[in-house]
Amino acid sequence: MNSFTVRAARWSALHPWRAIIGWLVFVVLCLGLGSAVGVNSAKTADYRVGEAGRAEAIAAEGQLERRSTEQVLISARPGALDGAAAKTAVEAAAKELSARFERLPEVEGVAEPVLSGDGGILLVEAALKGEERDAKDKVDALVEQTDAVQKANPGLLLEETGSPSISKGVDKQRGDDLALSEAITLPVTLITLLIVFGSVTMAGVPLLLALSSIAAAVGLSMVVSHISPDTGIGTNLILMIGLAVGVDYTLFYLKREREERARSQGKLSSEALVELAAATSGRAVVVSGLAVVVSTATLYLASDVIFSSLATGTIVVVLVAVLSSLTVLPALLVKLGRRAERRERRRAERGKPVRRRTRGESGGRVWAALLRPANRHPVATLCVSVLALLALAAPLAGLRITEMSRDTHSREIPAMQVYDRLNEAFPERRVTHDIVVRADAGRSGEVTAALSKLAELAHGDPLFTDAERIRTSDDRRVSVLELKVPYLGNSDEAYDSLDHLRDEYVPATVGGMEGAEYGVSGDVARYSDYPAHQNSKLPLVLGALLLVTFAMTLYAFRSVVLALLGVVLNLLSAAAALGLLVLVFQGSWAEGLLNFDSTGSIGSRVPLFLFVILFGLSMDYQVFVVSRIREAVLGGTPTRQAVLDGIRSSASVVTSAAAVMTTVFTSFVFLHIIEMKQIGFVLAAAVLLDAFVIRVLILPAAMLLLGEASWWPSRGVRRPVRENREVSAVAADVR
Repeated sequence: MNSFTVRAARWSALHPWRAIIGWLVFVVLCLGLGSAVGVNSAKTADYRVGEAGRAEAIAAEGQLERRSTEQVLISARPGALDGAAAKTAVEAAAKELSARFERLPEVEGVAEPVLSGDGGILLVEAALKGEERDAKDKVDALVEQTDAVQKANPGLLLEETGSPSISKGVDKQRGDDLALSEAITLPVTLITLLIVFGSVTMAGVPLLLALSSIAAAVGLSMVVSHISPDTGIGTNLILMIGLAVGVDYTLFYLKREREERARSQGKLSSEALVELAAATSGRAVVVSGLAVVVSTATLYLASDVIFSSLATGTIVVVLVAVLSSLTVLPALLVKLGRRAERRERRRAERGKPVRRRTRGESGGRVWAALLRPANRHPVATLCVSVLALLALAAPLAGLRITEMSRDTHSREIPAMQVYDRLNEAFPERRVTHDIVVRADAGRSGEVTAALSKLAELAHGDPLFTDAERIRTSDDRRVSVLELKVPYLGNSDEAYDSLDHLRDEYVPATVGGMEGAEYGVSGDVARYSDYPAHQNSKLPLVLGALLLVTFAMTLYAFRSVVLALLGVVLNLLSAAAALGLLVLVFQGSWAEGLLNFDSTGSIGSRVPLFLFVILFGLSMDYQVFVVSRIREAVLGGTPTRQAVLDGIRSSASVVTSAAAVMTTVFTSFVFLHIIEMKQIGFVLAAAVLLDAFVIRVLILPAAMLLLGEASWWPSRGVRRPVRENREVSAVAADVR
C-alpha cells in the first residue's frame, strides 16, 4: 500500500502539470459523460417491498395500478359572488376545467366533479398517464390549464394539489435547501481551513479539490445510475459526504506535508516532502477511503432501491476523493512548495531570516489538558466516558421508527397547503386501501362476491367510509377493491384500519379462496411495510457492517485487540448519537429551536444509514490517530508515550476534520425535509462524539490500560517493522 501511494505521489510530483491538467480533464469528462447518458431514475416498481409491493405488482399486471392524480378545488372568493351566482360560476368553471384536462395528452381520465359536504367547494380530479414516479414531469400542463381558468374567473379561487404537484414542490424546496446548505457550508469550511493553515492559498486547496471531486462524482453517478437507479437524493448525499471526506483526506495529507517541511528545516525538496507524506498519510487516506467504501457497500444487502442509491452515491464520491488525494494533490503541493522555496531563497538573498512554520507539531496546551484525565486516571476516565455515552443512548429504549409519509412534508410548499384544505373539505377521501386479488378468469364472479362481502364487513367498521369501488382487468384475472378511510395516512386510525383489513376482513373473505393470490396495498400499506422490510434486513446489514469494520481495522493495524476496540467504540458513538436524535426529534421541546414539526418518530432510513456511514467515517479518525501512534511505536517509543504523542500530534487535524464534517452535516439540519434534517443532526452529533469523546477520552484511556497488549497478536509490533523500514527508506532515498 505504501509502495503504491509513494509511486503515485512520485509521478505526480515529477510531472505536476500533467497531473493537474489530467485531473481537470477527468472532471470535465465525468461531467460530460454524465450529461450525455443522463440520469436513470428509479421506477415505481423499484420501490415495491413487502405485501404492498406484491399487491401493486399484481395490479400492474392487470393494468389496474394506481394512477397519479391531480385535484383542483374550486370555490367562490369571499365577497365576490354569493348564492346562486356563486354556485353557477363554480359549476361552469369545473365543467370548463374538466374539458380542458380531457384534451391533454398527459391525462388518462377526469372524474365527475364532487361537491364538499358543506357545499362550498367543487373538486375536479384528473388521473395522469404513465409511471407514478414520472407524473411530476407532466403536471405543468395541468397547472397551465388551471391558471387559464383562474384568469378567466377572477371571482373564483382555483387551488391545485396532488402527488405530482407535491413531488414537484418537494424537488424545488430540496434545490433551494441545497443552495442554502452550500451558502452555509462553504464559507464556514473556508474559515476553518484558514484558521488551520493561516494561508488563503493553502486553505483553498482542500476546498477546491473537494468541490472538483463532487463535480466528477455527480457526473459518474449519472453513469452508474444505469446500473443502480437514482432515487433523486443522490446529489444531496454526494454534496454532504463529498465535502466532508474530500476536505478531510486533503487535510490529512496536507498537514503531514507541512509537518515534514517544518521538521526538515529546508533540507528536503518539495518532491521529497510529498513522498514522505504519501508514505504515511497517503496510506491512511487510502485505508480510510476503502473503509468507507466497504462499510457503505453493506447497504446493498438491505435490498432497497433508496439504500442502494445512497450507497452508490457515497461510494462514487469517496473513491473520487481518494483518487484526487493520490494524484492531483501531490502535484499541487509540489507547485506550492516550489513557490514557497523560491520566496524563501529571495528572502535569504536579501539577508532576511527564513521563516519556518512549526504550528501543529506539539499539539498545544489545550490538547495536553484534554488528554490529562486519560493520562493520569485512565480507569476513571474510561468508566465515566462510557457511562456518559450509555446515558445518552438511554432514550433509544423509546425509539419509534416510521416511514415519513407525504403528510410530513413542509407546509411551506403551496401544494401541501392545498392538500390540507382538500383533506379538511373531503375527509372521506383522505386514505385509500387497495385490496388486490389474482385468480383464474373463470373465478371472476367468485372474486367479486368475496370482495363485495369484504366491503360489507368494512362498512360496519367506523374506521371506514361507505365509499367503495371494484375494478376488474380486461382478462378478468385481476380485481381491485378500493376502500376509503376518513383519517390522515400517518394517523393511528389509518394504521388500525390496515390491521383490521389484513388480520380480519381479508382472511375471512378472499383469504378463503384456494389458489387465489391477494394483498393489501395503498399509501398506508407502503408506510407500514417499508419499515418492516427494513427491520428484517437489519441483522444482516449490521452483522456484515461489524464484520467488515473488524476486518478493515485488522488489516490496517494487524491487531485483533484494536479491531475489536474499534467496533465497540463505533457502536458506542452510534448508539449515543441515536439516543440524542430520539431525545430531540421524538419530542416537541426542540421544534422551535430546529424549525420542525415532530412526528413523534424517527425516519425509518435514519438509524441504518447512521450506522453504516458513521462506521465508515469514524475510520478516518481511527486510522489517522492510531497510525500516528503505531508509527511512533515502530520508531521505538513505548506504547504509553506513543499514545499521548500520537494523539497530540494529530489533534489539530482531527479537530479541523471534525469541524468541517460537523459544519457540513449541521447545514442539513436547516433543510425542510424532516428525514434529511434528522440525518444531518445525527451525523453531526456522531462526529462530535467520535472526535472529542471517543478519540480524546475513551481511546487513549483504553490503549493506556492495554499497553503493549493493544498490538496483539503482533508482539511488540515486530511483524509490521518492514513498513517502518519502507518509510525510512523513502526518507533516505528522497534526501
